[in-house]
Amino acid sequence: MARFLVTGAAGFIGRSIVADLLRRGETVRGIDNFLTGKRENLVGLEGIEFLEGDLTDPFVCMRACAGVEIVFHEAALASVPRSVADPVGTNRNCVDVTVNLLEAAREMGVRRVVYAGSSSAYGDTPTLPKHEEMPEHPLSPYGVAKLAGEHYVRSFTRVYGLETVVLRYFNVFGPYQDPASYYSGVLAVFCRKMLAGEQPTIFGDGEQSRDFTYIDNVVHANLLAAEAPVERVSGQVMNTATGFRNTLNETFRILRELTGYRGDPAYAPARPGDIRDSQADISRAVELLGYAPVVDFREGLRRTVEWYRASGIATKNLVRSRKRVRRGASAAPALA
Repeated sequence: MARFLVTGAAGFIGRSIVADLLRRGETVRGIDNFLTGKRENLVGLEGIEFLEGDLTDPFVCMRACAGVEIVFHEAALASVPRSVADPVGTNRNCVDVTVNLLEAAREMGVRRVVYAGSSSAYGDTPTLPKHEEMPEHPLSPYGVAKLAGEHYVRSFTRVYGLETVVLRYFNVFGPYQDPASYYSGVLAVFCRKMLAGEQPTIFGDGEQSRDFTYIDNVVHANLLAAEAPVERVSGQVMNTATGFRNTLNETFRILRELTGYRGDPAYAPARPGDIRDSQADISRAVELLGYAPVVDFREGLRRTVEWYRASGIATKNLVRSRKRVRRGASAAPALA
């Protein structure tokens, strides 16, 4: 019987959590409907008990939660541009899925749910760094949906006694992030284009900044959140990031060095729904979880570039991306 359930197990973050749990010798169940997750991401995870299913179905949620002690809830449509284009679909695959999963967890006796929140909940407030006591002002339907999920998660702690922890992720990047999707994070898109000799596009003046967070830091925080004493963490919201920020112009310059790209970026108008600056105050996670980033930004970029280079994914996905553009799909990378 699986001790852990990871939703969105074929996605970028879910896959990374599964891999780390399996390395520790844990019994893991994963579920994905492959709406954005990829079957090839499951290669190397043969120790997982995998379910293909859609969490918008309450009965699927019940089956997934049966016999599980801890849930890492990573499943979502994690894209600001996609939410602007399809707010109803984002609500269904973020809010409805979360409520269904929480109810199933309660019914099936799950002890703790660790929820993947988002820094987009803060919106474009000028205060930096962002801390958990700030008022939330999400700009995009995605930010609203993830914040609604947070409220549901915490209400299940207050009303039903379900142990929950919310980790607000800040711009996660790293291996297995799909660089061909036009909803991908900006660093995945930049890596893919620059390795293939293609000019990347910066939307805005490039001085907008993000607390880019390498995937190993997020996995580390999740495992700490699963193990922390209930009296310290249940019902808490904690930022998961590095505590530093880099502009897109700075990031481009580092990637140019790492990839060997020789050109300059193109610039285009800023996109609706994007925030200007983001940086996390991670002091609460440090205090309650003992969290500290395990990989810094530049080293994370180096590892990411090397993974894309070694896998050949940049060159292969260039053809897929060009086909999508010819069909009329926007190629704008997602910042948050």
